[in-house]
Amino acid sequence: MTPAKHSRPRWLPLAAAIVAAAGSAAALASSHREAPFITTAPKVDGTDLYMFMSYEAGRDGYVTLIANYQPLQAPYGGPNYFKMDPNALYEIHVDNNGDAKEDISFQFRFQNRLNSVTLPVGGKNVAIPLTQAGQVTDLRSPALNVTETYSVDVVRGDRRSGARASVTNAAGGSKVFDKPVDNIGTKTIPDYAGYAAKHVYSVNVPGCNMPAKMFVGQRKEAFAVNLGTIFDLVNAPVAVITDPALINAAPNTIGDANVTSLALEVHKSCLTQGSETVIGAWTTASLRQGSLLDPTPKKGHQTTAVSGGAWTQVSRLGMPLVNEVVIGLPDKDRFNGSKPKDDGQFADYVTNPTLPALLEIALGLPGVAPTNFPRTDLVTAFLTGIPGVNQPAHVAASEELRLNTGIAAVPFAQQNRLGIVGSVLSGGSDFAGFPNGRRPKDDVVDISLVAVMGGLCMANGDTNAFGFGVACKPSAVPLKETAFKLHDAVDQAVVPLLPGFPYLNTPIPGAGAQ
Repeated sequence: MTPAKHSRPRWLPLAAAIVAAAGSAAALASSHREAPFITTAPKVDGTDLYMFMSYEAGRDGYVTLIANYQPLQAPYGGPNYFKMDPNALYEIHVDNNGDAKEDISFQFRFQNRLNSVTLPVGGKNVAIPLTQAGQVTDLRSPALNVTETYSVDVVRGDRRSGARASVTNAAGGSKVFDKPVDNIGTKTIPDYAGYAAKHVYSVNVPGCNMPAKMFVGQRKEAFAVNLGTIFDLVNAPVAVITDPALINAAPNTIGDANVTSLALEVHKSCLTQGSETVIGAWTTASLRQGSLLDPTPKKGHQTTAVSGGAWTQVSRLGMPLVNEVVIGLPDKDRFNGSKPKDDGQFADYVTNPTLPALLEIALGLPGVAPTNFPRTDLVTAFLTGIPGVNQPAHVAASEELRLNTGIAAVPFAQQNRLGIVGSVLSGGSDFAGFPNGRRPKDDVVDISLVAVMGGLCMANGDTNAFGFGVACKPSAVPLKETAFKLHDAVDQAVVPLLPGFPYLNTPIPGAGAQ
């Protein structure tokens, strides 16, 4: 289904629906430290999921999936930096029939190797204390004291019992891939962009007759947000966050941080099923059920803990920031351990969201929260996808990031930073943005603020024109048109990005930045 088949009024409510799809106003920051347990295991903390039709020239028909982990990486994080956990399982799941169960899972496993680099000191060869002993320019440079590799399996069906096969390098058939060392600094790696580009692989995905691309490594954090201000009870003047002219009035709080990306570019024909063009996706990370600590660790690398037992899911992310600002504190760990098919247990957080009430308190503006309960407007956009846009034909209500692969990509320069909402309000034709998937340029914070404060109901009108519920109407929205002006004073659209895969920019160096 393409947007061109609908008249402009048909698309008007989608402007506000973006936020709801973000998780009932969920996207107020990248998903950092969102649940009590995950604060103790930052290596498996999933931060963002991007899924969009590739807009790089010559890549029509491809879907890009980027799963980010390990938030708030300081560029100067030596001497160990931010290697992935070899005792963890990182996964990107795809649901291609709308039943809230994974049909395809990409499973990433990491291996760290200590190369035992030594230097002669006073007649003895002594192990160095650093990650590197000299300049690094090539794959598996002899100057690296620790090298990191990974493998990827594709599982079709249930993630644990389904059919499994390995992704292989199109050049030579290897099942093992090199991960670039983090951007230590310009003296160690003078041309990090060129060095990282050597780690972009053309790969063969089992069951797919089209070549794919893959990259795993450190990237500059692509999410822009006024993070500290938001969580300090929205410590900003109302006059600022309701004035569109001040959209870039505050600095990006996390603009000086890096993140680790697991990026895949796969042809849509390898992800969809039958005539259904909508796919849903979410990421997870799992740890072994048991871990024993050795009080006298053996010589080597990461020898303190021995892990074993069944995989236990400890992180989950689909739509931005659902767990962070939608799910209540008692259920945050439960949500991270849950699957989309069981999302009915969290329904109250969507039908009766607390965030609008918290915003009333934070902004000192009682009586501005929407009054239509249950919030069927948010349920429609958040749990089922939007009819005519990204709702599967046979959908089971569940939290996933959904993308209609039948809607073509829009070139970067023509992308509306507010996704569908911005395009509709401006009379444009960009329907390839959030909540129809999520592109790096999409300002999910601002979009989400609009929806949570009643934008869907403003569009629905008094006649329930778009099926969001008879109580979802302008009279239920105290803010009226002001709801469309909300923002966090940080502009996502100015974040520097690459024009093509892996799209997220070169990470900030630990030293020597220009």
